[in-house]
Amino acid sequence: MDISMSMEEVMDQIKRMVASGEPQNKKRVKQVNPDLMQGALYYFPSWDHAVQRSLD
Repeated sequence: MDISMSMEEVMDQIKRMVASGEPQNKKRVKQVNPDLMQGALYYFPSWDHAVQRSLD
């Protein structure tokens, strides 16, 4: 699998998404930003885990 983002880039993008009030549900992110979803699921066991770790 070719991942285009580092773990830090994934976490930074999630932080920006949350800060700007964008929807964070898995289905929506998968539709509008599939690269972010792919990166998140590569580095973390789930989308929810990726969001939680990004906000810690």
